[in-house]
Amino acid sequence: MAESDTSLKLPALADLFVATALDAGAAILPYWRNDAPARSKSDGSPVTAADLAANQVILERLSRALPDIPIVSEEADAPAAAQGADNFILVDPLDGTKEFLKGAEEFTVNIALIRDGAPVCGVVFAPALGRIWAGWPDRARSGAIRVGATDPAEIAWTVIGCRAEADKPVAVVSRSHLDRETQDWIARTGCDASPSGSSIKFCLLAEGAADLYPRFGRTMEWDTAAGDAILRAAGGRTETVEGAPFVYGKSGDGYANPGFIARGKPKNG
Repeated sequence: MAESDTSLKLPALADLFVATALDAGAAILPYWRNDAPARSKSDGSPVTAADLAANQVILERLSRALPDIPIVSEEADAPAAAQGADNFILVDPLDGTKEFLKGAEEFTVNIALIRDGAPVCGVVFAPALGRIWAGWPDRARSGAIRVGATDPAEIAWTVIGCRAEADKPVAVVSRSHLDRETQDWIARTGCDASPSGSSIKFCLLAEGAADLYPRFGRTMEWDTAAGDAILRAAGGRTETVEGAPFVYGKSGDGYANPGFIARGKPKNG
């Protein structure tokens, strides 16, 4: 698939991302609940052999299929590879490493295409749950698959969409990074808080199970892009805390995100 094809064939690109995510998930599962060795990176975040195994699967497959599109991965050695590119791919091979190390199920494989600063195609796969989500403009789906399976034909897909905001909104919050600013925001807005892990929070908004996802602490673009693409495809949006557009490709900032609020449909939407 050449770069010129990606702007025209997002469904085919999503299929590629789905198949790649399934294989990456299969590379992760042997390490899950099996005392995977971990070390701390320079920013203090953990990395395990599972992260690296999934990263290798993803980079090899996508580089072969899309040789002209730069790939920025959390575990890559050259994160500036996409500087100035109109199209590039963001990868988090194992989002939610802290949950993974605790033996929890809420970790994901995240793959997204960024075009002109916006996430236009994304896949989030939760290998331990057998749940997968995919989205591109005006098309969002969630799927169920047998844990450990790698054949995309086994996925049972359902079309999803954001719900109109409830009278008492439900806000998904980070299970591992719930800071005081988020707690104060929840209290101030009167939302019900629902803890969740990894990019699944975006997907809960996309499938109409929650209304808001506030995040004031540090995240990186590879943490959010795939889930954000699915949320936007399902009719939602992500904005900075100040209400500005939430953009991608911030290579000058090391691909760090500002604080944001992700939303489903407005109450009268």
